[in-house]
Amino acid sequence: MIVDITAVSRDLAVHSIAQLEGELFGRGAWNENMVREELDAPTRTYLLDVFGETEQTVVRGYAGFWYDGEDAELMTIGVGKAHQRQGIAAALLKTLIDKAKRQGAARMLLEVRVDNEPALALYQRFGFERMGLRKRYYQPEGIDAYTMSLDLKPRIVGFAPAQTVSTRTASGASGAGTEHASNDTNTLNENTTTNGEAR
Repeated sequence: MIVDITAVSRDLAVHSIAQLEGELFGRGAWNENMVREELDAPTRTYLLDVFGETEQTVVRGYAGFWYDGEDAELMTIGVGKAHQRQGIAAALLKTLIDKAKRQGAARMLLEVRVDNEPALALYQRFGFERMGLRKRYYQPEGIDAYTMSLDLKPRIVGFAPAQTVSTRTASGASGAGTEHASNDTNTLNENTTTNGEAR
């Protein structure tokens, strides 16, 4: 069940996320202090996927974004290895996108390892498009990252609304006088792993 991070105790959230971080991200994992700082930072929205009641609550996954008043930047998304391939990452991402839209974000940005095919497939399924490449972004491995974006609001190109991925797909081809604008913004601090989970 997807819940706002405030639905569980702060200590449980911090401890559970730090444990999942270690499992998923190895040397690049956030420790409990880093998790606490991230959760306490202003303009953050975090969700958990939980199972069980109160004392037996198990945190199976987590995800969050930072909203700067214009764009929502996906900070992290991760699902414990024992709970992967059950649609949890997709449910977390869908809920984050919905929350970002309600907060007024124009688009969602992220970075993902170029070798993380499961995460790339997930993002592309939701309509994210590649914007650019950051060389040797993930350290200490020196792995490149793709920057990706998803328009959450129609953008104006010239004098006509730009078609979004969903309207372009629905209409089949671009209509007269419209085009899909590309973005060259290169922002976000997000890590990913090769097992389909992303940060």
